[in-house]
Amino acid sequence: MPEFDPADLSSVDPQHFHQLVKDTPADQLKAALQGEHRTTILDEVFGRMPTTFRADRAGNTNAVIHWNVGDRPDGGVDTYEVVIANGTCTLSPKPEHDPKLALTLGAVDFLKVVSGNGNPVMLFMTGKLKAKGDLGLAANIANLFDIPKG
Repeated sequence: MPEFDPADLSSVDPQHFHQLVKDTPADQLKAALQGEHRTTILDEVFGRMPTTFRADRAGNTNAVIHWNVGDRPDGGVDTYEVVIANGTCTLSPKPEHDPKLALTLGAVDFLKVVSGNGNPVMLFMTGKLKAKGDLGLAANIANLFDIPKG
């Protein structure tokens, strides 16, 4: 089984990342996201969002989305801001705008969702993913990014 190594994430393509998250036990993922490499992992994942953004599917979508990723060692959350406007996607590790949508979820569930291994609808239904704001946007967000399946 491949080891989830944060140092290697920058060289991993989306399909390999999908498989890596799928093959790594949840407790190992959680440990990685509670360790010294948490910021590196989150920065790498969010840093890829503009490159996996599907402008052809965005249409006239203009939205500020706050991702609140929990399970920080101090009990807090890290908030990243993703801005979709005029067919582009940009991000900021510091929220600067009022969000149209705020998503809050645990670190492991976050990795599963962004790698294509987690079902966001099921996570929402079970209370593991909380969405505040535009729920239509929340339901469509996965379609705006090229996320591996299967």
